[in-house]
Amino acid sequence: QVQLVESGGGLVQAGGSLRLSCAASGNIVNSNTMGWYRQAPGKQRELVAVITSAGSTNYADAVKGRFTISRDSAENTVYLQMNSLKPEDTAVYYCNFRNHWDSSTYWGQGTQVTVSS
Repeated sequence: QVQLVESGGGLVQAGGSLRLSCAASGNIVNSNTMGWYRQAPGKQRELVAVITSAGSTNYADAVKGRFTISRDSAENTVYLQMNSLKPEDTAVYYCNFRNHWDSSTYWGQGTQVTVSS
């Protein structure tokens, strides 16, 4: 089992910045992917950005150039720096951990990000 604890959500004006953090604990394997997904009201959950244990990243087109994902592997923590936020970025953001060995997947409890216009 892997536990994920998220922090950093909140309310910000359009054009502002927020930084999300997610700390993983438990049965952490070296080969994994951590990342962020989001779900807006009435919409499906969608990928925002992910980063592998080797440092490879993948971003949704909607956030490229504005969001940056990074990780501290020693602390099993992933970060999402969100700049130039837009009202359409408003959603619940969920941390995700995927074990490469058996593809087991874990989710955080979610943190609300609200961007006002």
